[in-house]
Amino acid sequence: MACHGVSAKVIGPGFRDVAARYAGDTTAESRLVVKVKSGGTGAWGAVPTPAQPLLSDADARTLVQWILAGAK
Repeated sequence: MACHGVSAKVIGPGFRDVAARYAGDTTAESRLVVKVKSGGTGAWGAVPTPAQPLLSDADARTLVQWILAGAK
């Protein structure tokens, strides 16, 4: 929660903004799991997203599913 709020931007976008951006995108879940684990930059601005390589694939998928469901 140091980088993302549920509904508000902290450093990165709020999780609900992420859900809104990818609503209806059937490939979003698998792409975001990779992004969470490998990190990246450019999708939401110049601040890089740090990689989370120690997060298991299953935990990353659960986190992404929660975000895409509106972070409720």
